[in-house]
Amino acid sequence: MKKAIGIVLLVSVLWSCKDDVNKTESNTVNESPVKAEKTAMQINLDKYVSVKLTSNLEVLTAKERQMLPILIKAADKMNALFAYEAYGDVEALIENTTDKDTKQFIKINYGPWDRLANNEPFIDGVGEKPKGANFYPVDMTKEEFESATMKDKSSLYNFVRRDNKGKLYTIAYHEQFESEVKEVSALLLEAATLAEDKGLKNYLELRAKALLDDNYQPSDYAWMDMKSNTLDIVIGPIETYEDQLFGNKAAHEGYVLIKDQEWSKKLEKFSSFLPELQKGLPVGKKYKQEQPGTDSDLNAYDVVYYAGDCNSGSKTIAINLPNDEAVQLKKGTRRLQLKNAMRAKFDKILVPIADVLIDSAQRKHITFDAFFANTMFHEVAHGLGIKNTITGKGTVRTSLKEHASALEEGKADILGLYMVQQLHAKGELKEDLKDNMVTFMAGIFRSVRFGTSSAHGKANMIRFNFFKQMGAFARNANGTYTVNFTKMEFAMETLSEVILNYQGDGDYEGVNKFVANYVTISEELQKDLDKLSNANIPVDVVFEQGTSVLGL
Repeated sequence: MKKAIGIVLLVSVLWSCKDDVNKTESNTVNESPVKAEKTAMQINLDKYVSVKLTSNLEVLTAKERQMLPILIKAADKMNALFAYEAYGDVEALIENTTDKDTKQFIKINYGPWDRLANNEPFIDGVGEKPKGANFYPVDMTKEEFESATMKDKSSLYNFVRRDNKGKLYTIAYHEQFESEVKEVSALLLEAATLAEDKGLKNYLELRAKALLDDNYQPSDYAWMDMKSNTLDIVIGPIETYEDQLFGNKAAHEGYVLIKDQEWSKKLEKFSSFLPELQKGLPVGKKYKQEQPGTDSDLNAYDVVYYAGDCNSGSKTIAINLPNDEAVQLKKGTRRLQLKNAMRAKFDKILVPIADVLIDSAQRKHITFDAFFANTMFHEVAHGLGIKNTITGKGTVRTSLKEHASALEEGKADILGLYMVQQLHAKGELKEDLKDNMVTFMAGIFRSVRFGTSSAHGKANMIRFNFFKQMGAFARNANGTYTVNFTKMEFAMETLSEVILNYQGDGDYEGVNKFVANYVTISEELQKDLDKLSNANIPVDVVFEQGTSVLGL
């Protein structure tokens, strides 16, 4: 660890809608067409490329085809819940906005802050986005929260509010959203009556109950026990990224998924390597003493509906759940690779980025198989490392507070590449390891464009600066980047050690300094990222989705 920390201290810098942007009209001057300049909001919308979410419905039984619209309707209800969590009354904000492009951008961002530009406000007079979003009173300080006596104040599933005397209190999600969750619960129970798979039926029934009392663990266990289902739905308050004050309150989201049985068959063996890979982590024994759950699934899916948190700003292309540490240690997690969404981002974003920023001699190493593997093993790698601190500070998530998500995403990125390296050495992966490394490098450029308000963007920014410091890549005179394969492997091991130690120690102050030192976007890098915008390469995707797109 001394070596790793020494290296760290060397550096001191560092909702869903169709993208229907109006085409600008042409003016004619001397019979020569001149395009009208785009407005600032049209430029904002151009950061997204529209993608249709479709899948092969022929793999579904008649009852599954009946279930699908019900599941989509249930997931869609998550949009309004997340909008409230992120901002408040988004519908009123939209109604009070006259410009239709701005209305659309509000929907994409679930509020008036640009998620791909570090949450900068794009509506005059809105002000800075509260770190705690709408989970807490805007005027509440961290110190006030920490010293307050409230019922279940650290629960993932409640809001903190202030009474008419100024005293803080909590209100549970199922109480705040009583009418909404009753509707969703009824829809899940309706779908359960059509479920032919026993595991899916049990999960839908338990998840319907959980939405009414915020006790999600039984349904998390039931979700882990599903093995033979083709349809799936991930729904409820899940990730804590939106809470950037404490990283603690979970936000509502929904995915509706169809399993790709053929691809899933190819992947099923890799989770069995987790215990062995845990033992080989490049870190001291005490930081890898936990044993990852082995009842884990690794499957490929087509996602046919996104809603809520996962649909805001940059879109998720893989899922690793549940987040409950107790469930993870006992059962592991399920890793769902969203193949159709992943392919869209690879074709429309990653390849064009590589054409601009990766050295021409190394562009042959940009492959979809490598992108799929890097993303897949990122999710698997969430199961490696440590969930509870070794210093008595509780879970890693609670001890590292608002930095927990970024550090965890960074860990998964770097240990995902470590897994690829190790499985290559075992002969389990046959592709060229250089493909994974160069594709990984291009992936950093893709993700840092999400901005440092995103946990994933922050994690990639940290890694870029760390790798730069370690010589893992070189910037060429023409502004392209070349990967140094040997140094990247060393940098990968070193950064793995740094992150795992910070997590195991629950070292909030150390992580605070580490993030501050490495999350800066340099002027040089910003100019390179600007090249991508100038080349009209989108930053992320928005979806045309739902029953009509699926032909239902």
